[in-house]
Amino acid sequence: MVEPLALRRTLANAGLLSAPTLVTLGFLLLGGKIPLWMFALGASAAYAATSALIATEVIRLGRWETYIGRLLDRGPAASADALPEASPRFLPSLGRYVREAIKRLDGLAAERAVHDAVLGALPDPLLLLDTKRTIVRANAAAEAVFGVDLVERDLSAAVRHPAVIAAVDEVLAGGQSNRSVEYADPGPPVERMFVVEVVRLSVQSATARVIVAFHDLTYAKRSEEMRSDFIANVSHELRTPLASLIGFIETLQGSARSDIEARDRFLAIMGEQASRMNRLVSDLLSLSRIELLEHTPPQDRVDVGALLKQVVQALEPQAKARRIAIVCDIPEGHHIVGGERDQLAQVFQNLIDNAIRYGRDDMTIAIEVSAGGDGSSATRGSLSIAVKDRGHGIPPEHVPRLTERFYRVDAARSRALGGTGLGLAIVKHIVNRHRGALTIDSVEGKGSTFTVSLPIST
Repeated sequence: MVEPLALRRTLANAGLLSAPTLVTLGFLLLGGKIPLWMFALGASAAYAATSALIATEVIRLGRWETYIGRLLDRGPAASADALPEASPRFLPSLGRYVREAIKRLDGLAAERAVHDAVLGALPDPLLLLDTKRTIVRANAAAEAVFGVDLVERDLSAAVRHPAVIAAVDEVLAGGQSNRSVEYADPGPPVERMFVVEVVRLSVQSATARVIVAFHDLTYAKRSEEMRSDFIANVSHELRTPLASLIGFIETLQGSARSDIEARDRFLAIMGEQASRMNRLVSDLLSLSRIELLEHTPPQDRVDVGALLKQVVQALEPQAKARRIAIVCDIPEGHHIVGGERDQLAQVFQNLIDNAIRYGRDDMTIAIEVSAGGDGSSATRGSLSIAVKDRGHGIPPEHVPRLTERFYRVDAARSRALGGTGLGLAIVKHIVNRHRGALTIDSVEGKGSTFTVSLPIST
């Protein structure tokens, strides 16, 4: 639209230029009956009044144009602005039309807010794609799994699995109206299982054409795997102590029935075997619970410094029995991480207990806490807790397998010391659930360092 002030000047100039022409024509038509100066004065006054009226209406139109521009740019937010004072005389229904448009925009905005709330409340990730496979909408669950800033990016920025991409391309091409694909997302930090539903929208939309919904099957898959693993592990690990118990019971019922010395010795061994089975079942159940929730990060906040002091205090009697000193180097202040207190206590208890159990007498266990991780990009912005011992160390070929279930460097020595072979496996899965990292450094004959890095909570 022409600027109102410029248009007004144009109209004024046009009036001045055409005035002599109008005066001459009017004078000729009237045959000179009215004096020329009187006719010229009247014609000029009428033309000036018409020009002023047109200029005023142009200014009003300019104000409405500016308001409608704001309305188009900002949507219903512009409705908070004051409407222009009146409609132009040449367009008397303009104000009514704009007011109706504002009501409709307000209604659409409220409806969109409801849709956004529904999408945000859905527990499963959901993406809306356009015809070019570009993401136009993503709910909060999708951003939690695939990351933020997904909108206006290709689907491959969130999901790189070929089967999912192929299913979406097929539905977009019109081959099928819906497809279902099952795939595993390797993480990090843990693998998750999804069944993906790709559905073409039955209603026409200016942007969204396909819905991609992700249903998380991780919990169900893990439950199924843990049931089978639990049975296999229990049957394997309990076979030996159960056989020992049965043998001792049969001996006590038979030839050793009246042998008091043998009975006392056998009962002591049976008590040790029963305690071992109790620890084994307890560790297996603990590991199963941790694995079941491994894909769900904890939401609480824990002061690691205070927690470490409590764990060390509880283990000091065990350390003093072997003349082992535990030295803590914890900087002053609060060291807060996101986590579950009981599980983190179990991590530090397992690591310190291992150092006491497998270390040398009269040695020192050092616990060091530092911010910034271990210097690598993977642990930057983390809190590192290192448990250092001066024990026998671990041969390098065994280090990569230490966190496997029931893996032992020296199986006989581990069983003799009451180990179940599950302590470091539990540590690994708890650290994974807390989105942290576990590193193991060991030099044979000099000792080992187990470092846990946990994201700092802001």
